[in-house]
Amino acid sequence: MTPQALQRLIPTLKTRTLAWWQAIEDALPGGRGRRSLWSALIALVMALLVTLVWLAGRYEASQLQAELERDTANAVSDLRTQLSRHVQALQGLQSSHPSEAFWTLAAQALLRENRDMLRIEWRDTALNLNQSADSPLRSPVFERVRRAETLSDTQQACSQAKRSSGPSYSRSYYLPQTDGLGMEVMDMCLPNTQDGVLVGFTVLTYGLQEIINARLGAGYGRRNELSFTEPDGTRLAIAGNQIRGLRVFTAQQLVDLPGNTLVLRLDGHRGEPDLFPNVLTALVTAMSIALVTVMVLLAKDSRRRLKAENDLAEALAFRKAMEDSLVTGLRARDLEGRITYVNPAFCQMVGLAAEQLTGQLAPMPYWPPEMVDEYQQRHAVRLAGNAPPREGFESVFMRADGTRFEVLIIEAPLISGQGQQTGWMGAVIDISEQRRIEELSRASQERLQATARLATVGEMASLLSHELNQPLAAIASYANGSLNLLKDPNAAPQTLDDVHMALRRIAEQAGRAGKVINSVHDFVRRRDQAREAVAPQALLDAIAPLVNLQARKLQVKVHTRFEPKLPQVLCDRTMVEQVLLNLARNGMQAMDQPGSMERVLVLQARRAASSAEHGWVEFSVSDVGVGIAEDVAGQLFTPFFTTKAEGMGLGLSLCRTVVEQHGGHLSFEPLVPRGTVFRFTLPAVLLDKIAA
Repeated sequence: MTPQALQRLIPTLKTRTLAWWQAIEDALPGGRGRRSLWSALIALVMALLVTLVWLAGRYEASQLQAELERDTANAVSDLRTQLSRHVQALQGLQSSHPSEAFWTLAAQALLRENRDMLRIEWRDTALNLNQSADSPLRSPVFERVRRAETLSDTQQACSQAKRSSGPSYSRSYYLPQTDGLGMEVMDMCLPNTQDGVLVGFTVLTYGLQEIINARLGAGYGRRNELSFTEPDGTRLAIAGNQIRGLRVFTAQQLVDLPGNTLVLRLDGHRGEPDLFPNVLTALVTAMSIALVTVMVLLAKDSRRRLKAENDLAEALAFRKAMEDSLVTGLRARDLEGRITYVNPAFCQMVGLAAEQLTGQLAPMPYWPPEMVDEYQQRHAVRLAGNAPPREGFESVFMRADGTRFEVLIIEAPLISGQGQQTGWMGAVIDISEQRRIEELSRASQERLQATARLATVGEMASLLSHELNQPLAAIASYANGSLNLLKDPNAAPQTLDDVHMALRRIAEQAGRAGKVINSVHDFVRRRDQAREAVAPQALLDAIAPLVNLQARKLQVKVHTRFEPKLPQVLCDRTMVEQVLLNLARNGMQAMDQPGSMERVLVLQARRAASSAEHGWVEFSVSDVGVGIAEDVAGQLFTPFFTTKAEGMGLGLSLCRTVVEQHGGHLSFEPLVPRGTVFRFTLPAVLLDKIAA
């Protein structure tokens, strides 16, 4: 910005500042307005000071930027002049090469004189290489990359040169070097014509870094950082002074070459403009500092009071927003019991406006008439200074339409800023909906308990009916057999022995039925049954008579297998026997099909995966029946799911429950080529635990 522009701007700033000052004086009356006027005066002086210093700094910065722009333009002009001289030198080389040897000597001489030239090539019209010369000042640039791999850009430049009959420059491209680094280069193609006929091309390879160092570095690099960049800002080569930490001015200028456009960028490193660039600004600054020093106390007082007012206004707005957002009613009373404040939630709760409540004394309009005497006594106790319980107390309020609702009141002393009690602040919560939900929950709980008792009775009845079928069926079978034997009047003594054996079996099955009843009773009540250590063979031997009885009816062969030296298992013997019986009966029924010729049931006990702390014994029941369909397998253990017309669907569900109560696992899988095998595990009694 020029000094003339600065002089035109100062009156405008004065006019606007005086108008702002006058508006403040009109808005603030009395002493407050005068103090604010002093604050405005301080702000005016400070604004003028800052503006003057800023404008002076901007002016000096603009001068520095303009200087850098001129340097950039001069550098571009110098660069174009040097490149034009190179074109003239190459034209002289084209017109004076009677032989290849002479051309090579002249080209090498030209390369020695110009460090920015890296290679000169003599090519025919098809761009086939006739002769080339590399700069003797450095290693060949195409030593690592073959020249043929970079000819695409050169071909475009030569095509452009052929059309324009003048020099053309290629785009810059990157060449890696043998030292592990690389460099950006570009080619200049100059057509060679004789008598107006194109006879070849002269191709000159430039190094962009060498152009900056050799042509611009000495003149412009002492105070600037020079760089060639592409139009998108990518830096291709950098040279010059790279001092950091100072203010940087940047100027860019296009180097418009035929066929290629580079951007020359100069980053000028300058010190910050002086704080006081001229004497006038220094005098204004000194006078302003003196004036500010005199009025600083008034400004501080004004700022302090304005901050306090703003803080108070924000606090009031925050408290109002917070109280309006509450769903809890708030009520404040003074020491005489007069209502001094209610929030919108309390007004909505009792159905009365704040104007109808504020200033009211007891009895309150929201007290039910039948409870006025009781509330008067409680009100008197509160005004006497007795603090309410910290957890609050319950009461009943009345809305404007006469409906009653239960509330929870929590009150605390209202303390002023001087530490004196000025009244009571109460929080009122409508708990009528909570009481209604509690009553519904209590009724629902009673219904659930009654339903659970009925379900338990039903479960016990289902278990008893299911588990007693087998012992009762055995008792009936043995009783019918005994009756048939006793019908023969000439029965032999052997027949009487069979009757005695059948009666013993009846007694055993009757005792078994009693045990089943007790076990099922404990199972339904979810009590821990009395468990004992039992040999796996004893469990299978106990169910053998019942299994063999049904097997004879269904023509099933039963095989029992044991691993040697099996440990005992800890279990409820009766319930585990029922599991084995259920699985064996299901397996035999699965083979009771017209097409099943071979009917074999295998009961097996063997060791399962165990550790030093836990041992397991696996029981399996396998058959060669029809197997289990996929749609049935997913619901096999679901209670009351069955595929049998006379079944209840509880057998496998109860088996899994019994096994899981013992800590084991019940599963099944298909048996190849046909059939199904059920497996379950029971905890083994380890020898070291028995010894302990």
